[in-house]
Amino acid sequence: MATNGVKNMGNDAYEDVKRILGDASRLESLSGLAGWDELVIMPSGEGAAKARGAALATLAGVIHEMKTSEALGKALGDAECHGAKDVANLRLARDAYAKATRVPNEMVRRMAEVHSRGYQDWVKARAASDFSMFAPVLKESLELTKARCALVAPGKDAFDAALDDYERGMTKARLNEIFPVVRDAIAPLIRRVYEKKTPTALVGVKNPLEGEFDVDLQAKMSKEIAIKLGFDMSKGRLDVSVHPFTGGCGPNDVRMTTRYKANDLAEGLTGTIHETGHSLYEQGRCEEFIGQPVSEAHSMGVHESQSLLWERMVALSKPFSHFLLRELQATFPAEFDGVSADTLYAAMNTVKNPSTIRVESDELTYPLHIFLRTELELGLMDGSIAIDDLPAKWNEKMKAYLGVDITDDAKGVLQDVHWSSGALPGYFPTYTLGSMYAVQIYNTAHKQIADLDAKIEKGEFAELREWLRVNVHVVGSECESADELLTRVTGKPLDAQEYIDYLTNKYTELYGL
Repeated sequence: MATNGVKNMGNDAYEDVKRILGDASRLESLSGLAGWDELVIMPSGEGAAKARGAALATLAGVIHEMKTSEALGKALGDAECHGAKDVANLRLARDAYAKATRVPNEMVRRMAEVHSRGYQDWVKARAASDFSMFAPVLKESLELTKARCALVAPGKDAFDAALDDYERGMTKARLNEIFPVVRDAIAPLIRRVYEKKTPTALVGVKNPLEGEFDVDLQAKMSKEIAIKLGFDMSKGRLDVSVHPFTGGCGPNDVRMTTRYKANDLAEGLTGTIHETGHSLYEQGRCEEFIGQPVSEAHSMGVHESQSLLWERMVALSKPFSHFLLRELQATFPAEFDGVSADTLYAAMNTVKNPSTIRVESDELTYPLHIFLRTELELGLMDGSIAIDDLPAKWNEKMKAYLGVDITDDAKGVLQDVHWSSGALPGYFPTYTLGSMYAVQIYNTAHKQIADLDAKIEKGEFAELREWLRVNVHVVGSECESADELLTRVTGKPLDAQEYIDYLTNKYTELYGL
């Protein structure tokens, strides 16, 4: 671009910024593919794990060098741009550069190696139900996290620094304002539901979800539903892994996984729909800015809002039960012959007692699992809880919050994969934040999309999907906070009362409280 024959160096510098970040993003896509391969199809031998860990560490180092290069620093300093998307992109790039340049390359490589080894150790420890097999690598990971936080945010509370990586602008002070309000509102509701034991529509009626269901048929049906929700198979895959996740190489190559159990039809189904929500967000990101920070998902909480919106607000709704019943009757005709949509709705929303496994829990008890993990992470970061004390602390809080006795590490402190891959701390709070975002966003969509319930009942999901694509997915990281995004989409920042009202109204009706 030229003005009166003088070249605009600021715009040229911005083009350099986008080029360097685009190259780094393409390498990160290969890292994502390697991570998917490691969790889905890589050989289980120690040799393969060691080689993959070394390769990922090398790749992480190369990417870090690109993102901290003098060339990028100079371009960022000289860059100029116009337009909301470009301005946001440059702001995000400068923030990321400031953080990245404070972390030595050797630390980046070591973190990648430790996190790769952490996953392998977690798999073995979980299989043996022995936390002591996982504790050493978790200690290494925590020490690295604290050291990194001290570098990227000197003088800042370590937990807040770590949390900011997952949920920009969120602090433990804000969590302490939000979470107790939700906990104090739903804890008595859970007790009342436990006293009733069964949803009204299931009293004296066989639960249609109980029994044995062929996992191959489950997988076929789940894939078909994912496609009907809008997952583009030409730009993605659906596979099976120990723990469901969504990853891959970006919007044009999204890899999601789920898992199936013969005796738990709902888990595989809701797990697939949950990951489909994540995948729709990924596939819906802004094509024009692919490879740039502004095209990335705003935060883990917002990403989780999209998966939970489809899993809970849609798939666990009354309208969806009519659509789902038709799918189930086509796949398992004998088991669902004569079942009503009301019965299926009640079965899909039955509160589990006891609620022991987070990913298998229901939406009412789920937040308490998150509060437990958040409190443990806070303790680990401030030193009030030691790594070796985690199993005992975990079991103690499970008893206090959910009345559950945990005697098995695999079903207790080792049940989640996230700590093994370095998502410590600050990751788990985003789940409940995402739940609250989902309710608020869906309530707005419900007001703005005519006859949405009727459309869902008929299996017509395109209008909701496109509404989310325009209002959330394409927006990416343009907003500076989740509150700003929520204000843009719903007209107000996060309002925990909408979440409380949703749970209270739904389960009061279901259980006839």
